[in-house]
Amino acid sequence: MYHLKMLFLLLLSSSAWAASHAPLLGNVKPGTITIVGETHRRIESTQFFEGLVYEALQQNQCLTLALEIDDNQQAAIDRVMTEGGAVADITISSIIDHPPMRQMIAHMAALKKEFPCLQVIAIDTGISTPDDRDAWMAKKLSELPGDARVLALLGSLHTLKKVDWLVKVGKPSVAELLTNKGFRVKSYPQDWLPETCPDTSGRLSRFVSADKPEALSLLNDSLMSLVNANPHQSTQGVVDGFIVWECDTPTRGNQPHS
Repeated sequence: MYHLKMLFLLLLSSSAWAASHAPLLGNVKPGTITIVGETHRRIESTQFFEGLVYEALQQNQCLTLALEIDDNQQAAIDRVMTEGGAVADITISSIIDHPPMRQMIAHMAALKKEFPCLQVIAIDTGISTPDDRDAWMAKKLSELPGDARVLALLGSLHTLKKVDWLVKVGKPSVAELLTNKGFRVKSYPQDWLPETCPDTSGRLSRFVSADKPEALSLLNDSLMSLVNANPHQSTQGVVDGFIVWECDTPTRGNQPHS
């Protein structure tokens, strides 16, 4: 109950993000895998995802949440979700691990008491294994029931449904693999602009639809620039939109946010 109350307080404090949740909520439906991309270890990302989960559950939707955690940790996650196990007992890669991630899992366990059909699954494979991580995560997602409502929180490069690689070693992402197999995939990377804000500034989110010219710039400047691939000429078939996090300066704070 303590964690649930804390979650409600969190959601109240992040009510300004509701407009950014709305475009995604419409695609959280049976048979759709909705992937939210993130830059790891950003507190805004986990809080945004929590709010999205809560709003979807409020619409009487059963949900399966997929996290970029080694699937050998599923038993530890299940203990947290159903038996009051300690979140500290879950082993999470240091690349991803940070207190808000663990707090999010604890909040999901609290929510499960009110929404028993909420499921949290680990879909990654260990970095020391020979398996391709994207292929492994795509396989785990493809094995879920066909009518499942799936929300996944993955690194943003895993959300790209199409990449024109310049090198032979380039491999398709989770989203591309699933799309090519005929799964209905919606992908929404997050972007932080600028990378850092003044110490006195928080962040506000803004949704950018894939059909907006800004989305193509975000795609090429924030994601394609990180890989050895051609820039895209269109966002069509690549992503479905962006959640942009901007500094909440006193000037911006007085402006409406969409």
